[in-house]
Amino acid sequence: MRLVRFDMGNGARIGAMKGDDVVDLVAAGSRWSTIREIAGAGPEALAALRALVEGAERTLKLSDLTLLAPIERPGKYLAIGMNYAKHLEEADKLGVKRSAHQTWFNKQTTCISGPYDVIEPGVTEKLDYEVELAAVIGAPAKGVSEADARDHVFGYTVANDVSARDWQFHTPTFTMGKSFDTHGPIGPWIVTADEIADPHALDLRCYVNGELRQQNNTGQMVHSLWKQIAYLSQAFTLETGDLIATGTPEGVGVGMEPPRFLQAGDVVRCEVDGIGAIENRVAG
Repeated sequence: MRLVRFDMGNGARIGAMKGDDVVDLVAAGSRWSTIREIAGAGPEALAALRALVEGAERTLKLSDLTLLAPIERPGKYLAIGMNYAKHLEEADKLGVKRSAHQTWFNKQTTCISGPYDVIEPGVTEKLDYEVELAAVIGAPAKGVSEADARDHVFGYTVANDVSARDWQFHTPTFTMGKSFDTHGPIGPWIVTADEIADPHALDLRCYVNGELRQQNNTGQMVHSLWKQIAYLSQAFTLETGDLIATGTPEGVGVGMEPPRFLQAGDVVRCEVDGIGAIENRVAG
């Protein structure tokens, strides 16, 4: 199931895709009014919603609505750094020290924006892109094993970990340069986990103005999603709706020689096979 949040001019609503159209879930009779509630309700909720979607006679055209970020603001937005081998090599050239452990940082949740929203550069002069597969937590996870991690994923979405490279290194953690407002576009929807047989077998790509900049497969992650969830949950509880960005492959602008940062008017398209694509223009 592909779950969305949308606005038709009267506030956020939740829906599910039916072909290329959208079913307004609350109008169709859903007992749940937010995506987070659905994520926490388990398989029974998905079964009930599928029945509603199949029986829905009224649908909405995508062209008549605005897609929003497909999850209400999560409690945590966590992102792993240097999680593809060739991206590690890019980081080496930039003098980023390797760690013996998984490298994590927060993206402040105020950065989250919709799948087609404009990216506002803000004060950065080194705006960059990073295509990533993102996972949405369903059942809370605390101290889970790698083998059980899959049971705590509600679904998947596409993320662009937009980065202010000059601000990223102001502090020992990357949070400052990863959290500018509008620097967290996600979407276009959440594909529920039951529809993705293996999240480690998905091609992902990033284009800037139609030029392919990044291309790899999630099977090339250094630390699998299951390892990520197991590691994080040893320290703190991953709660329903929390967002995990699983890392970006090589090809980021800062790693090019010379660096190629985003400019006003550039259009960034991030794709993950089996999920979909988001596309965001840089303001200016």
